[in-house]
Amino acid sequence: MDSDFPQLPERLLLGPGPSNVPARVLEALSRPLLGHLDPAFLALMNEIQELLRSVFETANRLTIPVSGTGSAGMEAALVNFVGPGDPILVGAHGVFGGRIADCAQRCGGEVTTVRAPFGEPLDDAQMARAAEQCRPKIVAVVHAETSTGVLQPLEPIRRICDRYDSLLLVDCVTSLAGHSVGIDRHRVDIAYSGTQKCLSCPPGLAPVTVSDKARECLVERCQSWYLDLGMVASYWGQERTYHHTAPISMNYALREALAIVVEEGLEARWERHRMHHRALVAGVEALGLTMHVDPQFRLHPLNTIRVPQGVDDARLRSQLLNQFDLEIGGGLGELKGKVWRVGLMGENSRPQPLLYFLHALEKSLKDQGFQATPGAGVRAAGEVLLG
Repeated sequence: MDSDFPQLPERLLLGPGPSNVPARVLEALSRPLLGHLDPAFLALMNEIQELLRSVFETANRLTIPVSGTGSAGMEAALVNFVGPGDPILVGAHGVFGGRIADCAQRCGGEVTTVRAPFGEPLDDAQMARAAEQCRPKIVAVVHAETSTGVLQPLEPIRRICDRYDSLLLVDCVTSLAGHSVGIDRHRVDIAYSGTQKCLSCPPGLAPVTVSDKARECLVERCQSWYLDLGMVASYWGQERTYHHTAPISMNYALREALAIVVEEGLEARWERHRMHHRALVAGVEALGLTMHVDPQFRLHPLNTIRVPQGVDDARLRSQLLNQFDLEIGGGLGELKGKVWRVGLMGENSRPQPLLYFLHALEKSLKDQGFQATPGAGVRAAGEVLLG
């Protein structure tokens, strides 16, 4: 019988994730399955852990991919360390910081939330005052806030943690492999990410890394059986104690995606994201549009562009999708309808996707009556790319 699987369009994914996946990663997904305790798969698990340590910039022994998306990584980072009554300080400068606070409350933590406007980093003094009041066991922040396009500096947060001997918990879902996360350099105790952003791997695994100091603070009986890091670590460690059937094919894909990152080199990859971000900004501004975040706090892989007055946000995104097979994201939370979120992540942080987007954006803006000099965006971006 012929397959009746539906014909799917091929999209250029320039939204907040997922990003497009290299052919090598797709090929890895199709390799023959092994059992989750097969010696060959166990050897692959060891390789994945070493590659993850390189990309996280850490020597942490507990560095593994949790079976689940980035949100599973967030939950694992909290349910294993937050117990009833634990004081937790969360810095929320976007939607995903709010999710951390919500999850910590569900774990029974006494949560203090410091909020910043969507588009700005956290206020250091505000965070310090809140820490003085609550004396937190954990201070949690989002390094790369996908909902706003802000890159949060970690140094001032680390200093607050040192003052109160707090654990530092960091969401680096959108920054891993697009910016330096410097887990050991910043002495981050607990961090989690996702596979579908700058790693350019399908969604389905959540890289997590935990310091030795944090491991000593694992709650005695985790509320989650599936996400119990003590139990999962036994499967990924020397014991190889069966916990759950790992998603074999997804681990093949992650191994290949991480290998691509390491082959390129972390510094070269970070610089590639920085250059294409700069080119995008030049092109957007040449079209007469405005970025939402101040230059010093802009996230390179995820860019927020203000929707200009008189332009219909949803209509423009629909035109990009239907006419150009190009996906970008709309705003979340208080930025809904106010910004476009444009991802240049991993495989998509390249000249061709960037220039194609600027061309399609100009055409879509023109169709709504927005006046821009023809070709100005592409020319301005090209000047940056050519140096």
